[in-house]
Amino acid sequence: MNTSLNITMIGVPMDLGQQRRGVDMGPSAIRYAGVHERLETIGHTVEDLGNIVIEPAKEEPNTKLRNLSAVLKANTELANKVNEMVKEEHFPLVLGGDHSIAIGTLAGLSDHYSNLGVIWYDAHADMNTSDTSPSGNIHGMPLAISMGLGHDSLVNIRNYAPKVKPENIIIIGARSVDEGEKELIREKGIKVYSMHEIDRLGMTYIMQDAINYLKDRNVDGVHLSLDLDGIDPIYTPGVGTPVPGGITYRESHLAMEMLHESNLITSAEFVEVNPILDEKNQTAEVAVALMGSLFGEKLV
Repeated sequence: MNTSLNITMIGVPMDLGQQRRGVDMGPSAIRYAGVHERLETIGHTVEDLGNIVIEPAKEEPNTKLRNLSAVLKANTELANKVNEMVKEEHFPLVLGGDHSIAIGTLAGLSDHYSNLGVIWYDAHADMNTSDTSPSGNIHGMPLAISMGLGHDSLVNIRNYAPKVKPENIIIIGARSVDEGEKELIREKGIKVYSMHEIDRLGMTYIMQDAINYLKDRNVDGVHLSLDLDGIDPIYTPGVGTPVPGGITYRESHLAMEMLHESNLITSAEFVEVNPILDEKNQTAEVAVALMGSLFGEKLV
């Protein structure tokens, strides 16, 4: 990552990809935790475009997917905004909102990369389709959709698919993976570092291995999609689907510091901050602190 970046930030107050209300306030909570000032203090130029407007959901009896049309509209708008940011050679930083917004982020990015890499920092694989999803919640589907698997309207945002190749995806922190997702991971040969590997091998090894893996594939950009539930809920209580036994606060900082040093990351999103479930905005503050490490903040 360059020393000084032009960062363009956009909020997506989406809570329609799942069923627990409150995550739509995530972008506001992250801003309240001082993201703009933090990144400017490091030396970056930051422009905040505000929030994408999310339309109210309506009943859709002909699909298993919850709130499909509203999720599609918001992600299409996000994709177009992100596409413009990359055209202008700005670093896109997306604030969520639930993880369904990654559909739009990746759709806006991958137009500009022939071999985009994705680091999915998350307790979940988010690789369900309408056939495998137990809930119909689209926030559990964005990686599958970005690989070209899922509802046609979501898969073909910006009129092409897939957005990312399975062999260019890395999942870090997985510990709650549905059976259908496990099958897909095996079938597509997707690189997954579960909590077992992190515990056994250590975060330094995991991150170096992940960085080398992407470099070996000659990626021409890497998107970081960080779900705050990837981190142990001791540190991030304000998430909709907490899973105990996650990555620690310090391991997460180390991961972000190593990604900064790798100079690979070309875009990022931080998602699933839910202030209603939080304690004194702790989860948003963790998100902003991790952004500090990702964008080059030094302890000394």
